[in-house]
Amino acid sequence: MHFSLSQRFWAGCLLSMAFAPSRAQQFTPQVQEFIKVNAPTVALTDAKVLDGTGRPALLHQTVLLQNGRITQVGPLKKVKVPAGAQVINCAGKTLIPGLVMLHEHLYYTMPAGPFFNIAQMPYTFPRLYLAGGATTIRTAGSIEPQTDLAVQRLIGEGKLIGPAMDVTAPYIEEASLDIPALNTVKGPEDAAATTKFWADKGCTSFKMYMHATRADLAAVVAVAHPRQLKITGHLCSITYREAAEIGIDNLEHGFMASSDFMPNKVPDVADYLSARESLLRLPQNSPEMTSLIRFLVSKKVALTSTLPVFEPYTGREVVLGGGLESLIPQLQERETAIWNQNQQKDTASLRLFRKEMAWEKQFYDAGGLLVAGTDPTGAGRTVAGYANRRQVELLVEAGFTAVQAIKISTLNGATYLGREKQIGTIEAGKQADLVLIDGDPEQDIQHMRRMEIVFKNGVGFDSDKLFDSMKGKVGLN
Repeated sequence: MHFSLSQRFWAGCLLSMAFAPSRAQQFTPQVQEFIKVNAPTVALTDAKVLDGTGRPALLHQTVLLQNGRITQVGPLKKVKVPAGAQVINCAGKTLIPGLVMLHEHLYYTMPAGPFFNIAQMPYTFPRLYLAGGATTIRTAGSIEPQTDLAVQRLIGEGKLIGPAMDVTAPYIEEASLDIPALNTVKGPEDAAATTKFWADKGCTSFKMYMHATRADLAAVVAVAHPRQLKITGHLCSITYREAAEIGIDNLEHGFMASSDFMPNKVPDVADYLSARESLLRLPQNSPEMTSLIRFLVSKKVALTSTLPVFEPYTGREVVLGGGLESLIPQLQERETAIWNQNQQKDTASLRLFRKEMAWEKQFYDAGGLLVAGTDPTGAGRTVAGYANRRQVELLVEAGFTAVQAIKISTLNGATYLGREKQIGTIEAGKQADLVLIDGDPEQDIQHMRRMEIVFKNGVGFDSDKLFDSMKGKVGLN
């Protein structure tokens, strides 16, 4: 058989592609501008390592990264640095795994006239998540799922900056709330059809919302679970106990969305004000809460802590984690005015906030899988990236050690996603997702705000430069 010159050329190209070693990820110039480290071999020497496993810190460690993987972790004097490696001296600094955060959004609170509403932030929020140490996120509810899926692809192609993303489909919610951006369904058949449609599009998670019914949840479970896809919920119509019985995998906002303690709870009816009042009345150490916790643990239902979105106003930051300057000027004015109006007026919120912290600790101590997220919506004080660091700080305020708080925010999230063999800890063989901090979070948890380099797949991004690039931008896109 005779091959033309052009045929031989293309055959050679195909053969060379088939047998060539995998190439490093390519980035556009706009992304490269924020990359601080991108070498085949990187040696992070003399670091304190909080490895995410829950074990005590390791001191004076060298961590070797090669082609996007962690290849060795060991004492400074025992690990041989390969010739040609880029060496980063980490004396006085701490390495933690990249954060794995499970209640994130690519949108922000933006009212539509008199109505509460939310608007997509496809450019600012992914950058801010990565700047704040989040190398993997789950978008726990979407208003523009097609945009979220496109952003996921563009990040993977090196055209946008951001974390790896597990994309959640539009909310599964019955019509009730006047929120223009919110998806609604009409009964369980519609809920099932919605689940199938977005699963086929590439969404890997589903979120039940406050007015969804038990029949809606059962319909979603019937479609999602055979595909090995998971369901979470910000509930109210459905109690936590009912949801666990039906097969939900995860519950959002700790116990703040629980309607289990309402007297004479009407099935499939949401009354969030009464649910909140029942939580305010419930003693911190109550047999009823202990019973619910034990039941959830027995059903292997994970619980997401989202403490930033509930943080009281009095004596605390306007934007949590120090991110006021990230907002456009009009939003800075709005948030500062709301903050001023609420000073010394949130004693009930503070009481419930402290109870929630205690209940999350009780769940964790009972063996429950507690994971972390931020929920950048609500009143508008919760901003991507800044809030991720704040979430870890608030877990420590809740009584967790820094080691525990970091494990909750890394390995536990990876475990829920089924990716604990790839991400979530600093161990040989895992993906090189880690964060270099100029300080020691065990000595002062607010050192989480001193992130220098965020490594994703072994590529180190400049945290400060990313944060600076987004100042005055949140609210635009």
